[in-house]
Amino acid sequence: MANTTEGRGSCVAPFLQLSHFPSRKGYLPGRFCAPVPSLGGSIECCLPCPVTDWIYSGNFETIPKASNWLNVAGMVCTVSLLISFFVLPVEKTSRHYLTVCFIVAVCILQLGFIIPLGAQPEQCHDAITPNDMYSDLTCAFSGACLLAGGFAAISWGFVRSVSIHLQICWQVVPGHKFFWGSLLAGWGIPILFGSIALARTGVSYRFGDTCHINHDKALQDYWGPLLAFAAVSTILQFATVGYCIRVYIRALFRDDGKSQNSSGLPSYNGSIRTVTARQAYRRVHEAIAVQWRGIVVVVIIIVNVVFLAVVFVSMDNTEQAVMRNFGKARPWLTCLVINGGDKNLCLDKVKGLTTSEPTVMAVLILMSLNGIWTLLFLGRASMIPAWIELIRTRFARKHDFVSVDARRYSANTRPYEMITSPPQSAYTPKVPEAAVTSPSLDGDTIAAFSPQTPKDYFPQDAKYVSPTMSFSTPRPPSSGKHHGREWNPINTYARPWSPGTGKAGMI
Repeated sequence: MANTTEGRGSCVAPFLQLSHFPSRKGYLPGRFCAPVPSLGGSIECCLPCPVTDWIYSGNFETIPKASNWLNVAGMVCTVSLLISFFVLPVEKTSRHYLTVCFIVAVCILQLGFIIPLGAQPEQCHDAITPNDMYSDLTCAFSGACLLAGGFAAISWGFVRSVSIHLQICWQVVPGHKFFWGSLLAGWGIPILFGSIALARTGVSYRFGDTCHINHDKALQDYWGPLLAFAAVSTILQFATVGYCIRVYIRALFRDDGKSQNSSGLPSYNGSIRTVTARQAYRRVHEAIAVQWRGIVVVVIIIVNVVFLAVVFVSMDNTEQAVMRNFGKARPWLTCLVINGGDKNLCLDKVKGLTTSEPTVMAVLILMSLNGIWTLLFLGRASMIPAWIELIRTRFARKHDFVSVDARRYSANTRPYEMITSPPQSAYTPKVPEAAVTSPSLDGDTIAAFSPQTPKDYFPQDAKYVSPTMSFSTPRPPSSGKHHGREWNPINTYARPWSPGTGKAGMI
């Protein structure tokens, strides 16, 4: 609160004379000035800046600061969620581009409240004029983040509502066209309306260290389009939920227990009328189980932003009414003059002239909880063990790989000697023994198989006999009374058996 008497001029305390502040910088419509009759004629007297110090209690300044620090906690939640999306596997996070873009929009909205914490800006350009985006750079950045982030959260909530509605109500799976269209709409619309609002309306310090949109043309340039998108998104959300309830109730009343045909098998002809109540409930349950988190957090953000819009529109209308008719504020202003500027004695007379302090506190606190709601509803319990496993694998001690064979032969270095070294007697290769031996034959049989002449070593001709079990060419079935396998020594390559001698002979 400005307690200086410099510039008071002909005005009584706590007012300051407007003519003593010729500077044209800052947000001039933010001055609270009124004509006061005097001996020298009518003069303009203004309340010192900031005006909120006069219309709210002394503890009001702690509310914006507390909301800013709550946004810091929310930023930690949203940033940790984004890092989890980019680091952890998708099966642990269930990330989606609609979810990621929505969280980024919430982060931009939170930046509008966090930037003033580090910059510590000056709310007033002089004793009666608040700063705006042209006179203070921090105001420009915080106001731009607030406008763009708020509209981006609404637009991505709208896109998400359209996606859920198409999937559940129309069984349409969004593809690449919807992906590029959602990116264009989700970021293009906030940039468009945010730029229009900054250029035509602007932002200034209205209460707290965060710059908010000015009241001039704010409804048609910013709040109107934002409320329109929020309304359409809310309608789509309730239509989707209503459709799921309708499908279940309709199937419940049409289920007459004839879910099977005459053959005893279930009938599925693709009609909704043939779906049993249990099947309809399963379909609704699966859809809601997948999408309920996104639906709830989108509804919460929309409610918060709409609440902010309603409060600001109401505040603008009240201020404009007071500026057009100072007779409403005369009891309060007279009380300030009588009590020498002691605002605490006049707070009861300021009611109805501006938005109440509990309402402003509620809207700031609700806007600050968006990041925390985002983590609670879009975060997954599976992320915690996934992070533990990731940290354990990254920072665990890595042991050198030791081969099992190396451990087995580590006591004896002889297997690692050069190949050219002469083998020792103990390591002379052992001649393999025959694993299979032929049946014992007598001397005549051996003599029959022994070659007698050189021609026996190198026979001139060899007759090839095709085996019976060859399947290289098609063969008709063998005719005759023997349908089984015949014993033919030529085909089977077996040695013939002489019944008289009981010995195997040559063919």
